[in-house]
Amino acid sequence: GWERNWVRAKGFDTSCPLGPWIVTQDELSFPLTIETYVNGKLKQRGTTDELVFPIPEIVEEVSSFMTLEEGDVIATGTPAGVGPLSPGDQVEVRISGIGSLVNPVKK
Repeated sequence: GWERNWVRAKGFDTSCPLGPWIVTQDELSFPLTIETYVNGKLKQRGTTDELVFPIPEIVEEVSSFMTLEEGDVIATGTPAGVGPLSPGDQVEVRISGIGSLVNPVKK
């Protein structure tokens, strides 16, 4: 089913890179702007207001079926898709108030 394909597309060795930052909610100004660059070209720009579900609703739903601890990460996805990536591409994600994370795409 789609769940298996979704997991395979999003979860594999070397996927889900996280930056060295820990930022608390009181340090941020919402909505956050999220930009994704592939090989230096802007491929996506959106805000957290454009997510299908608001962040507080996501946290509420996830915490209804699992215990969330301080420092846990919930992968929300992005406001819009970036498109396909190929080995050798360089992906940079910038989030306002947090910083940027640059990673190479590897097979």
